Amino acid sequence: MTIHNLHISLAPLISLLAGILILVAPRLLRYIVAIYLIVIGILGLTGGRGIHF
Repeated sequence: MTIHNLHISLAPLISLLAGILILVAPRLLRYIVAIYLIVIGILGLTGGRGIHF
């Protein structure tokens, strides 16, 4: 039996979640974009490119 490791990068996962939330509740757009930019900025400053789930 082969076990495959699943590596999901954090930025695309956040983008997908933000897109779904924008579709469900368009009024949240500015908050979602602001939170997304903050998270991506923090990940960029801390070298979060190597974070995988």
